Amino acid sequence: MDESAFLTQTDAIFEKIQHQIDKSGLDIEPSQNGNVLELEFADGSKIIVNRHTFNQEMWIAARSGGFHYRNLDGIWKNTRDEGEFFSTLALLISTQSDSPFTFEA
Repeated sequence: MDESAFLTQTDAIFEKIQHQIDKSGLDIEPSQNGNVLELEFADGSKIIVNRHTFNQEMWIAARSGGFHYRNLDGIWKNTRDEGEFFSTLALLISTQSDSPFTFEA
């Protein structure tokens, strides 16, 4: 995929994350600055979502660790296991906010 397509896809990912957080009503403050989206929780902790253009990957940093995702056949898959980006992020948000959170299809 070329850089323009990658940026378009990852812009849509950032928008989806922010929209779903706003819709959820959870006390999470999203803040995007360029390639980085910070999700700040009520306790001051954060989850960082970062697009890494050079590698064409999406990265997540959370209390439980760091995760890298690459688009494989239209699905953002973890580069180390079979984890999927939105499933993992939803679990991390649920854990860190201590409230159920999902991404609607």
